[in-house]
Amino acid sequence: MLDKDRNKHQSSQPRHVAVIMDGNNRWAKIQGLDGSGAGHRAGAEAARELVFSCADRDIEFLTLFVFSSENWLRPNKEVKGLMALFLSVLRRKEIRQMHERNVRLQFIGNRANFAPRLLNNMVEVEQLTRNNTGMVVTVAADYGGQWDIAQACRAIALDVQDGLINAADIDTDHVQRTISLGQVPAPDLCIRTGGERRISNFLLWQMAYTELYFTDCYWPDFNNAELQLALDDFSQRKRRYGGHSESDELTVSSTATSPRVLSGQGA
Repeated sequence: MLDKDRNKHQSSQPRHVAVIMDGNNRWAKIQGLDGSGAGHRAGAEAARELVFSCADRDIEFLTLFVFSSENWLRPNKEVKGLMALFLSVLRRKEIRQMHERNVRLQFIGNRANFAPRLLNNMVEVEQLTRNNTGMVVTVAADYGGQWDIAQACRAIALDVQDGLINAADIDTDHVQRTISLGQVPAPDLCIRTGGERRISNFLLWQMAYTELYFTDCYWPDFNNAELQLALDDFSQRKRRYGGHSESDELTVSSTATSPRVLSGQGA
């Protein structure tokens, strides 16, 4: 079901949750483990637990922002830590557990900069779980929202050049079919941990009407209880997708400026 059907299927629980997992290094520093890679290892464990927590709640889609295109600009040691987090997602034990839970895993992002071994692991995971019918977990690695829109535009331009479509036929539905995650519903809820209040070039096209939840909790400490706080907050939102009914007219202004909408509860 794509965005055009969203008004027919509103629910107090999101179908699609996106997560910006932030705060591994700060968590490690507070624990006295700075520089040991412990933050990324703890973050990987939190990611695994989140997958199972979402599956237990029958959430249909989960998208994890593991490694952004801008992360390559960080110091080499930091990049290695982030890559270690990514590699830990592909460990055999974790993949087997997810496969047994009927979870389907897929990856989005620019794969050109990854080592052949890592690319092979990604393909193997996708092939192993491609027929699973449970929750779809998408791992965004070497991903950026601007890159995503640019690659969609490039693909559409090539179709025009090859005479497959006319430029006049290009519309939002065409871009939607071409962009990453084009065949799944847009995220209903985006959670960002670590205290920052921005989306950092994540799913820019897909999150046009996504509800945002920010928490000061560092990612390694984000557990089942923290997830429930985010879901409880989401259940109180009134999603209008740019419009509102007469009954909402008097409350639109106050809701739009509510601290809960900007920062979430339990932060």
